[in-house]
Amino acid sequence: MTPTHNRLLSALPAEVLDRLLPDLELAPMPLGKVLYESGAELKHVYFPVPSCIVSMLYVMEDGASAEIAVVGDEGMVGIALFMGGGTTTSRALVQSAGYAFLLKGKALIREFQRHSGLQILLLRYTQALITQMSQTAVCNRHHSVEQQLCRWLLLSLDRLSGNELTMTQELIANMLGVRREGVTEAAGKLQAQGLIRYSRGHIAILDRPGLEAEVCECYAVVKKEYDRLLPRKKTTLVSCEV
Repeated sequence: MTPTHNRLLSALPAEVLDRLLPDLELAPMPLGKVLYESGAELKHVYFPVPSCIVSMLYVMEDGASAEIAVVGDEGMVGIALFMGGGTTTSRALVQSAGYAFLLKGKALIREFQRHSGLQILLLRYTQALITQMSQTAVCNRHHSVEQQLCRWLLLSLDRLSGNELTMTQELIANMLGVRREGVTEAAGKLQAQGLIRYSRGHIAILDRPGLEAEVCECYAVVKKEYDRLLPRKKTTLVSCEV
């Protein structure tokens, strides 16, 4: 696995990536690993590679939570570092196991201040991420649990190399901020339509076009913005000693 398996790192000019390589470290991201908690000082940023997915969650005082965004190989976790805040109000949790490249915060800031191309790339990514967060808030307020589940499944599928997810209904309910019974009912409807197969924490997507026909407009809005703002995947690979 190389840094160029992440779309942001892949889009960097060669000289910028060369300067970052000594500070990049490939690390395993097991399912359920918490990368940081709300209010914690960020010392690293994370660049996931396929098929690692990190969920950004807002956690209430009573322990209830809701997902505000997902990050995969298209992006990075820890935008507060270069935005100037240093901390964030969300929790970062590994939703799909895999690997990610860790980059020291000081190295990111050093290069961010040095190279305008990196600034533009990361700010464009931030705009796309804000779009996802905003659309998630709208979706959670105005659309059915079934539509929200379809959106969540498609966003996750876009960041996976296969068509299966490992996720219990309880965890999905926590992600969506809804009751588990609502997820059970919504998943049952999708399974009855032949769109998914759900069994003991494993979800297989059987009919993606069918899911896209059932999902609300929110998925298309987010996908269009990511496609517009972010670079496409490259096939050229850069080696990295880890």
